[in-house]
Amino acid sequence: MRSTIVSCLLGAISTVNAIATISIKGSKFFTSDGDQFFLKGIAYQLVPEDPLIDNTQCKLDAALMKEVGANSIRVYHVDPNGDHKDCMSTFEDAGIYLWVDLDTFTTQINQDSPQWNATQLSAFEKVIDEFQQFDNTAGFFVGNEVLTTGNGSVAAPYVKAAARDTKAYRNSKKYRDIPIGYSAADISELRPMLQNYMACGDNSSEALDFFSLNAYEWCGPSSNYQVSGYSQLTKNVTDYNIPIFFSETGCIKPRPRTFEDQAAIFGDDMNPYWSGAIIYEWIEESNEYGLVTYGEKVDPAGVSAPPDGYTRSGTPTPISPDFDNLSGQWKTLSPTGVKASAYTPSLTPPPCPAYTSDFWAVNGGVALPTLGQTFNAAIQSSITKGTAAAGTATTSAPTTTKTGGGSPGREVKGMGIGLVGVLVGFFWWM
Repeated sequence: MRSTIVSCLLGAISTVNAIATISIKGSKFFTSDGDQFFLKGIAYQLVPEDPLIDNTQCKLDAALMKEVGANSIRVYHVDPNGDHKDCMSTFEDAGIYLWVDLDTFTTQINQDSPQWNATQLSAFEKVIDEFQQFDNTAGFFVGNEVLTTGNGSVAAPYVKAAARDTKAYRNSKKYRDIPIGYSAADISELRPMLQNYMACGDNSSEALDFFSLNAYEWCGPSSNYQVSGYSQLTKNVTDYNIPIFFSETGCIKPRPRTFEDQAAIFGDDMNPYWSGAIIYEWIEESNEYGLVTYGEKVDPAGVSAPPDGYTRSGTPTPISPDFDNLSGQWKTLSPTGVKASAYTPSLTPPPCPAYTSDFWAVNGGVALPTLGQTFNAAIQSSITKGTAAAGTATTSAPTTTKTGGGSPGREVKGMGIGLVGVLVGFFWWM
């Protein structure tokens, strides 16, 4: 009897201490407690292959992330075969959620020769299998900056097919409805067709659960809501029916980084439509976007030196004044949003954008690729020559807005190209 009582008490304590899970209702994220959720996130790829295995390091980093005010991290690459329980528990204890990319360098969808096959799906499923068990897993990305040109838009249906099949897998396994979305490069030629395409259509099982944008437009004290282009970005999403947030942001020029855009993102002009932002990035590397360092850069040619010269473990040291500037912004910004119980979604999916030469190569709501299908430009598949489905919009050339200091997503393909070199050297170093 005594053991039964103890077990019940321990179970009750566990339930009380568990972090609230994240789900979607309409165009907003909500916690299981019914509160609207806004991301205050940091991109966290401390080591190339998986930063969520070394719990000693996770504890050091999570404590400082909590101090800066983060409630989310984005991780671009993980090993689904690793043991993530301790690190995920550490971040949960700090009130921090995980947004994780499903693809790798070998399984990502490529805009030049897009395909979606069983090998890719299986790899995505393994990441879902591993991370669905954690209550602080908040979302999955099926791709990062796959499309970077108008001609590259032929890859959009393959990204959407990946979302369709991973959502179907999640549901077939009866996992929690962890949101599945996409992280887009901020390319004016593709905006807003891409974001509308990812949400369009009458079949919700084929649409993304959320859309996000890697945007570096608000740069320095001379920028503002109008000059930065944030006003135009917001104009494009006022009727968007799924959640949208900044999956990377934070210009580095001019210095110092002031993060003044955070006041706009979490302010009255934007928080009715946007669900927060993820700052790029945690560790200082050659791109100089870091918020912390782990010591002085060393000669990569030295004995036992890290391959790029940047130490990736130990006690994190905040970079001044950038770290304090971000902390100062987030401490003053606490949008309450709306309670789930008081919110009744009324927005409907946007029309699928029509084919427009040089800007958008997909013909409306054509059938998505089947598993195993590869795009063949020589025979002009149904992606570009299919019959437009009902609800297809007429597309005009996009308006170009001013872009700031350049996206590291463009420079390193959202941790892609930049990490390839590091990855090769890192395994040698290990």
